[in-house]
Amino acid sequence: MWRYPVCFRDRLSSVFNKLRNTSICTNGSRSTPTRFFTLGTLHYPEAPSKDQHHDVASYVAYAERTGLDVESKVFIGTHYEYSVASALRPLGFDLRRIGGQSDKGIDLLGTWSVPSTPNNLPLRVLLQCKAYSNAKTAKIGPQFIRELEGAYVGAPSGWRGSGVVGLLITQRPATKGVREALAHSRWPLGYVSCSREGRLQQMLWNRRAEEEGLEGMGVTARLSDEDRHGETQRLVLTWKGRPYVPSGTSSEVRLEGIEPQQETIVDAKSTQ
Repeated sequence: MWRYPVCFRDRLSSVFNKLRNTSICTNGSRSTPTRFFTLGTLHYPEAPSKDQHHDVASYVAYAERTGLDVESKVFIGTHYEYSVASALRPLGFDLRRIGGQSDKGIDLLGTWSVPSTPNNLPLRVLLQCKAYSNAKTAKIGPQFIRELEGAYVGAPSGWRGSGVVGLLITQRPATKGVREALAHSRWPLGYVSCSREGRLQQMLWNRRAEEEGLEGMGVTARLSDEDRHGETQRLVLTWKGRPYVPSGTSSEVRLEGIEPQQETIVDAKSTQ
């Protein structure tokens, strides 16, 4: 587990933002900065035209029906997007695929329900997914963080302002360059490593994401009930150091014995 360094300029900006948005309590303690979260209905951009699928199963059936080459970039990319959406659902994500010519680099849009936000309103999230036919040879560098920043700035109207986090999803763990780029970004961003089959391996975010609504949240890795021999691990969210399972989701992970997480920016290295 680790914390990102923060450059002087970002520190200065953070100080002024906290002075402007933070109220001081009479007992000497400081309250959490006020954030404004969207409560109304989100309007999603239209999905790619002529699509006849909405998840992994329906997309595989669509590919078989239309004779789509399963080794093509189109199949690999779309299949991965659906796999990511499915893998993140147990962690409280509700995602929709919007990829298309006018997606501005965004593949998935949606919300993330976490207990750390005001009135438990969900965070709004936008995701960029990077899929490759051979993940072992894929080069994931800081340029992808810069690309994510561009997508964040150009996000649809419902995904602008406070309470929005951008995530980069790839099939490999974050490199040193990626972590440093996240650390120095002025935007609330995170990184998720997810296999082509939809197995989550790593999840981390920067300080700005914490300030936007992830204060007190963490990630740990625990054994899955489907593997009694202890070889399969899954990522589990923590809230103030204790296990957190979003309501409406079923957990297949054994939660007993989870160590309290003190750091708020987490790298689940034990799953690598």
